[in-house]
Amino acid sequence: MSVHTSASLSDSLSDTLSVLAGRHALVTGANRGIGAAIARTLSAAGARVSLLVRDAARAEGVAASLVGPYTVVVADVTDHEALLGACAAAAEALGPVDILVNNAGTAESAPLLKSETALFDRMIAMHLMAPVWASQAVLPSMIERRFGHIVNVASVAGLTGAPYITAYTAAKHAMIGLTRSLALEVAPRGIAVNAVCPAYTDTDLVTGAVTRIVQRTGRAASDALHSILSDAGQTRIVTSDEVAVAVLALCAAPAGSPVGQAVVIDGRAPEGGR
Repeated sequence: MSVHTSASLSDSLSDTLSVLAGRHALVTGANRGIGAAIARTLSAAGARVSLLVRDAARAEGVAASLVGPYTVVVADVTDHEALLGACAAAAEALGPVDILVNNAGTAESAPLLKSETALFDRMIAMHLMAPVWASQAVLPSMIERRFGHIVNVASVAGLTGAPYITAYTAAKHAMIGLTRSLALEVAPRGIAVNAVCPAYTDTDLVTGAVTRIVQRTGRAASDALHSILSDAGQTRIVTSDEVAVAVLALCAAPAGSPVGQAVVIDGRAPEGGR
């Protein structure tokens, strides 16, 4: 697996933007949306970044935007053996993984009575088992070095609930449970495990949801988006960069803390704020 260093790498990165200097970050689902924003943010902070994607060609744009060393590894994260192979290839290319961001995800909607077992299987495989397998792949070297960060990109749906996405919500709840239990297990070994829980974010998943509403109801796209946000109690859509900054903050913290946190990113002002 080849390793690349962007020609645009700047020698003028400040200390603030070098907080992750020398660290190797592996980001799953890094070719678009939140995953791409996380990869760019960690790269700007000094990390060497492995982009784990299903299609290498679709990662070219993200790779070109990184400011530091990177590699691209390919796997369907729901394929156990392929995922383990990709994690091993990333470690061979850029060294042991210091930061794992389990970001790859997808969402499917259906009323429970129309949700077949296969739908639940897909959601559990993507949002629970893929993070389990990736964590199992990188933890041995983290434990040996007594350092590491694992960040699971969950969802506010993993803390609450919503109609017509029962399978997705159940899988994200499982991801939060994995985060909290694994955090307690490995914190004594210098490894921090946390989750971020974005509300509706400016990704193609939301775009797809809006499109389906438009096709089903004939409403304008702006009205459909407003309806989605209103039902979730959001006044605005969250940006991918907001999620990426939260991930960076967790990865820049000492490995001993925080652990087991589910950081909500919902775009709302704090209580008493404006």
